[in-house]
Amino acid sequence: MTQFLHLRTALISILGLLLICIGSSQAMAQQGDQNVKTIKALDVPRYLGTWYEIAKSPNWFQKKCVSNTKAIYTARPDGNLRVLNSCKTASGEISEAEGLARQIGAKNSAKLEVRFAPEWLSFLPLVWGDYWVIDLDPQYQVAAVSDPKREYLWVLSRTPQLDPKVYEDLLQRLKQQHFDIQKLELTSQKN
Repeated sequence: MTQFLHLRTALISILGLLLICIGSSQAMAQQGDQNVKTIKALDVPRYLGTWYEIAKSPNWFQKKCVSNTKAIYTARPDGNLRVLNSCKTASGEISEAEGLARQIGAKNSAKLEVRFAPEWLSFLPLVWGDYWVIDLDPQYQVAAVSDPKREYLWVLSRTPQLDPKVYEDLLQRLKQQHFDIQKLELTSQKN
């Protein structure tokens, strides 16, 4: 009788593991159909300049930022981009972080990597973060940026304020890419 109970428990455990494996592979297959899609091509010189953060998914590295978050992109002689992020903290101070962005793939690739760690650490893959331009209007005035895992999401604009209709239309396109837009936090842009 004891052997029967042990055999029964083992069979139930094996069956449970099989169901978990099948469920995981189905979830991965479904997720494969929902890959994050970038824009077709990015004209980097047109992308340079100042971008104001309109909204973002919460993240740990922007916890101190309470308003006036923006990024300034400038070209470097080596073909990469200088990134200067800034925001206002609760104490009223301006916090800045300078980094480097590089394009991945073709010259018009919308996939970039960004590093804010010191240059001497740049050989480590983990100091580079994905920066994928996933939505951009033809005039290069409004953009959405994320990563392949949808861990991060930013809505950016050339102006501190964005027309509500333009923002709503962008949110609908983000929903089509399976982003949880409910997580987005609007960024205060004060004079």
